Order: sequence, then C-alpha cells, then structure tokens
Amino acid sequence: MHYAKARLIRLTLIVAGCLLWTLSAQAENGLPIADGLKVTIEYTLTLPDKTVADSNVGQEPFAYLQGSHEIVPGLEKALVGMKAGQQKRVDVTALEGYGAYNPKARETVDKSKVPPDVKAGNVLRSADGRVMVKVLEVTDKTVVVDHNHPLAGKNLVFDVKILKVEKPDAQPSEGKKP
Repeated sequence: MHYAKARLIRLTLIVAGCLLWTLSAQAENGLPIADGLKVTIEYTLTLPDKTVADSNVGQEPFAYLQGSHEIVPGLEKALVGMKAGQQKRVDVTALEGYGAYNPKARETVDKSKVPPDVKAGNVLRSADGRVMVKVLEVTDKTVVVDHNHPLAGKNLVFDVKILKVEKPDAQPSEGKKP
C-alpha cells in the first residue's frame, strides 16, 4: 500500500513538474516584443509600386535585439507588443526608414581608386563590406558615386511574421539590416 502511494506521489510530482515547465515555456513564447528582447522574424520588403526590394522568406530568419536600432526605426516601433505567430503589414515613411535622399552625398573620385571595369549602376563595397556606394557616372578620369543608402528617400512596406520573441543570449545578433 505504501509503495502504491509513493508511486502516486512521485507520478503527481512528475506531472506537476511537466506542467510547470510547459507553462514556463508557453509564457516565454508569449512574450510581447519589448526593448531588450531578441526577436526573430521573416519579412518581405516591398516598395509602394509593389517591387520586392528584399525578403528572407524561405531563407534563414533574421534576428535582432529590440531597441538596439538594428532595424529601421519605423519597423522597430511598429513591432512593439507583437508576439510570436503574429503577422503585420507595416508602412514605413522614408524618414522612418533609411532617411531622406541627400543630393550632397554624391562624390567625384579619381577613376584609379575604383575597379577598372566599373560601370554606372554598379554598387561598390568597402573592404570590410560595411560601406556601399552606387556608381552614378563613369568618365575617362573620374567616377561619380552616391553614398546614400539605395532605399533612402523611399517609402517602404514590410510584411512581417514574428517567429520568436525571447530573452537574449550572450551572443550579439548578426545578419543584414531589413
């Protein structure tokens, strides 16, 4: 009789532990997006004319730390409070996206400072890959480049699916900025 009671108590404790673990996991999965949380998303970025500018659908999801300015401000603000599993279409103005287009961000450089086969329309990257410039014009001696982000001055439309919202690990997030 004592053996049966002991087994029943052990079984009850195991079931209770499993329930607590499940509730804890559900609570973590139900976290609303807030500053300091790691958010993993799937997105498609389109321009108002319906041109797809970027997407990670069918690829590796993008993860970022909310509140760390790793994504455009208008999108970051719009996602606050959302939870895993939710989807949203977000219209972002140019100023809340990649900023206004600055015509003064054009520069004329000596042609010897760029690859010899450069053509208008090419995008050049710095050695570390962080700085991009678009080639606007090529002459015999000079090249005109544009330092504006390619999406500067453009309104953006994001279709976003929230995949995960979790407490961050010790590793910084990586990936390209949507």
